[in-house]
Amino acid sequence: MRERLGELAALQGELLTGPDPAATERQHARGKLTVRERLALLLDKGSFTEVEGLRRHRATGFGLEARKPHGDGVVTGWGTVDGRQVFVYGHDFRIFGGALGEAHAQKIHKIMDLAEAAGAPLIALSDGAGARIQEGVTALAGYGGIFTRNVRSSGVIPQISVILGPCAGGAAYSPALTDFVFMVRGTAQMYITGPDVVHAVTGERVGHDELGGADVHSVRSGVSAFLYDDEESCLQDVRHLLSMLPANNRELPPDAVSDDPADRSGDALLDLVPADPQQVYDIRRVIEEVVDDGDLFEVHELWAPNLVVALARLGGQVVGIVANQPMAGAGALDIAASEKGARFVQFCDSFNIPLVTLVDVPGFLPGTDQEHDGIIRRGAKLLYAYCNATVPRVQVILRKAYGGAYIVMDSRSIGCDLSFAWPTNEIAVMGAEGAANVVFRREIAAADDPERARARRVAEYREELMHPYYAAERGLVDDVIDPRRTREVLIRSLRMLRAKHAQLPERKHGNQPV
Repeated sequence: MRERLGELAALQGELLTGPDPAATERQHARGKLTVRERLALLLDKGSFTEVEGLRRHRATGFGLEARKPHGDGVVTGWGTVDGRQVFVYGHDFRIFGGALGEAHAQKIHKIMDLAEAAGAPLIALSDGAGARIQEGVTALAGYGGIFTRNVRSSGVIPQISVILGPCAGGAAYSPALTDFVFMVRGTAQMYITGPDVVHAVTGERVGHDELGGADVHSVRSGVSAFLYDDEESCLQDVRHLLSMLPANNRELPPDAVSDDPADRSGDALLDLVPADPQQVYDIRRVIEEVVDDGDLFEVHELWAPNLVVALARLGGQVVGIVANQPMAGAGALDIAASEKGARFVQFCDSFNIPLVTLVDVPGFLPGTDQEHDGIIRRGAKLLYAYCNATVPRVQVILRKAYGGAYIVMDSRSIGCDLSFAWPTNEIAVMGAEGAANVVFRREIAAADDPERARARRVAEYREELMHPYYAAERGLVDDVIDPRRTREVLIRSLRMLRAKHAQLPERKHGNQPV
């Protein structure tokens, strides 16, 4: 027995240290941590329980039969984050470059099944070279099993992908199917076809980072929701995100105790938001003034900056915030902003996170590029997501809310539970100047003094149809509030709506615009 225990201890030691010191040195030389070091940063100390650590592949040919390391290039198991259970798998780049083979995939399948059965979040630490070429189609089938489980667990348990190295070919599709993607600058790349294939097919020469680096996916493609300079801060924020999410779709997000008074007056709001609808301001500062302790966790900060989406707390309760950003494109909605907002609204609705929408929108961005690239169907994604959401929904109109963009930003007409407005609100089909030019075009053109006639009609239109109480008088706004009371009003409203239950018609699923 003692001999057997000694053998077991040796195997366990090998699993913890890795294949050989040189491989670990090479990993560190690339600016990357080992999978065990990453797990130590992500999980509570001493909480990790490994599954199938001794698994080996059974493949033969191309020299594989002579190389059968334990673990097969992936570490799987469960542990805790702040005492709450999570499941995790992480590629070990030191073994086969983290490439996925049959046994490797089956380990991931098992941990994904356990996460779904236990109703707990799943985190993937990706650092692998894609499918193991030597194993052929069985490797591809392994990815299919991962994708199927990603989709089956979508909206059931939170799924988080952390890209810490290469993620190529089929491997890139699994992160795209999860809820949030984190990337580390300089070491993480994602692409379907690598630089060599791009050059062979198109003649274009492009580097790994230029093709699919962290900045590309955080700023341009929108694949990555969070961008970091190092693995330590990245994994710390994964822990922070988990602290704001429920374990599964049957639970509410965890509450937190805050010393920030619910009735705290937001005096700074009077100076933060100019009354002139043409002047810009930073909506983030408004959000910080309203939420608990000024703390918000912004998602997709660098992509589609004309819309801000973030997780925060109000009265200790987790909320999802969607807000137009006047500092970027005047806060107008476009294709990217619509898709960003739709994805976030859909996630919050999946996991019982109430939605607060702050509106200051001049409309949808006009232009042939937007129209030809599909603003109709792609902009409709945000509309679909809001209309489909059954969580508590509260809208606050800060200043302008024009045209279809007003409707899409969770107006009463598409189902928000409560709508409030500041005294600076302007809700209309379009701005007064544009409306006057359309409605009174002939009269203005025929006037002796067209500019004076236009000014008179603009003032008349604004006074008749755009005064701050017009929508409230017609029941489309529940109340016009003092901006300083925004925090108090939101907290009271969300507390009242906490037990909200809404039932959608029975159906297999909707056919949302794509």
